[in-house]
Amino acid sequence: MRILLINPPNCGRSIPEERYGIDSLKQIFRGEPLALETLAGNLTEHQVEILDLKVEPGGLAEQLQSFVPELVGFTAMTCEAKTVLKLAEQVRQNSSAQIVVGGSHASCDPEFFNQDVIDWIVIGLGKQSLRELVDALAEGREPAVPGIARSQPGAKLRWQTRRYNRADLVCTTAPRYDLVERYRPEYTLQTLGLKMGLVASAAGCPYDCNFCCIAPLTDGRYLTAEIDAVVRDIQALEQTPVIRLVDANSFGNPTHALQLAEALAAAGIKKQYLADVRSDTVVRHPDLLKRWKEVGLRAVVIGFEEIDDKTLGVMNKENSAATNRAAIDILHKLGITIVGDFIIAPDYSEQQFEQLGEFVRQQEIELPMYTVLTPLPGTQLYQQMKQKISIHDLDYYTLTNAVLPTRLEEELFYQRYAALLAEGHKSAKV
Repeated sequence: MRILLINPPNCGRSIPEERYGIDSLKQIFRGEPLALETLAGNLTEHQVEILDLKVEPGGLAEQLQSFVPELVGFTAMTCEAKTVLKLAEQVRQNSSAQIVVGGSHASCDPEFFNQDVIDWIVIGLGKQSLRELVDALAEGREPAVPGIARSQPGAKLRWQTRRYNRADLVCTTAPRYDLVERYRPEYTLQTLGLKMGLVASAAGCPYDCNFCCIAPLTDGRYLTAEIDAVVRDIQALEQTPVIRLVDANSFGNPTHALQLAEALAAAGIKKQYLADVRSDTVVRHPDLLKRWKEVGLRAVVIGFEEIDDKTLGVMNKENSAATNRAAIDILHKLGITIVGDFIIAPDYSEQQFEQLGEFVRQQEIELPMYTVLTPLPGTQLYQQMKQKISIHDLDYYTLTNAVLPTRLEEELFYQRYAALLAEGHKSAKV
């Protein structure tokens, strides 16, 4: 089959920009579509192309005409979901291809895509399930694939739950990094001028924070990739000096993480790494972080989220402010840069903005990142807060808009938010 996999364009909308002219809340990293590269890697015996509309926003019409796909696949985050439906309509009008959609929004809220312009919805990890769907279609069989629902507009979706395990990672096949080579110069962390390649070493997360959309991707399971496969993928990005491990929790299995560090050392790979790590992992396993520093760990992304225990408890973070501070101290002593993720609640007061800014300064967090608490459909937080949501247009679910009412006057809220971001970017170093 001829299969076209599409990364949607930058399409989220911005309340602070539209209403108040605050245009500083911008995406700072355009990363390669690793999910699509991974899917393509397991579609052996099929002709696959990737179209990255974030880099080539007007490329769909030409690709449909020149490639003539038989299957078109989209990935979508929540803020991209409406745009994907519009793109799917364009495909439907100009092609006879069947249309499949996956990604985080399809996994958390599959009913959203239960519409005429979509044929199939991938719920959760799709590397193996999409392959099973494609094989059935190519052979003329009626697909009945666990983890994939056929759209039934006007009726409730039905599908067989997939019991995810390591086999769904299909470690025997590598991502098709070659399919985006023409875009690779654009995959840069713009504020710091870093060129990054993306590699996955695990999927899912063993924790269940109420705001997070990761758990549905693996039905709550935490899966680690085979060590040799991760090393293979890193080596494939030979011209890329910095590797971003895109796992939600790269060191969720400390034994696996240590084995990977040793394998990288044994292979003589000289690269720098950026990984997501929980603060309690840092505190419990400082020697693991030390070893990773030795093999090239440059920075860690830590979801501190908040600075007090009460709010962390409400988020079901299963962590504490004291542990966060202890982790910061360990990482500073090791010389590992901290990219600190913080969540600003719409009901923040001016005092809370000031306290958060002061915490970041005192703790000397090198690159603070701030998002606005957003109840994404399909999360526990959404169920808890859906009656309070004031903005239901998913285009605004970018994690930089308040879709819940703000305590402060709205313009002031965004001014304080933008000020935190500006201060963080000014002093940023990774």
